[in-house]
Amino acid sequence: MNEIIYREMTLSDIEQVYAIECSCFTQPWSVESLIGELVRNNIAYYVVAEADGRIVGYAGIWVMFDEAHMTNIAVIPEYRRMGVATNIILSMMRYAAGKGAEKMTLEVREFNFKAQNLYASLDFRKVGIRKKYYSDTGENAFILWNDDIRSTLIKNQNGKSHHDNHENIQEDQMK
Repeated sequence: MNEIIYREMTLSDIEQVYAIECSCFTQPWSVESLIGELVRNNIAYYVVAEADGRIVGYAGIWVMFDEAHMTNIAVIPEYRRMGVATNIILSMMRYAAGKGAEKMTLEVREFNFKAQNLYASLDFRKVGIRKKYYSDTGENAFILWNDDIRSTLIKNQNGKSHHDNHENIQEDQMK
């Protein structure tokens, strides 16, 4: 596997990110929504995972006060089960902690067991259900929370195997 770089998403990444959206989701975010997140949403932050100039995954969060809400995450099939999603989430946690967030939330499909296992490995716990949250299937969403992202980052600091361009900046902000 080639080295994977984790970095902030830019407008030039939108085309590749949109292609990932379309390949991973039945109701992808539009190009306009993705652009809006980058240029108009002051609380949004997006990371991409890049291998040899190709975007292989991405995620977004909104950081508000002491919490972060992960809005979306996707990794292309050939890079799944390789730690890419874990490292993207850890990168998001470092950014959020650097901005003063102490906890993070997200929604996950009730039948997406692989994602649920990933989130559990990063200290997310189920706290509620959003009934019929996903309009494409009517599936419920589990509401997950990690109430101490700094603790999760400390536990996982030696487990990173890919390069995060924001790591030093974000760790300095946490001190």
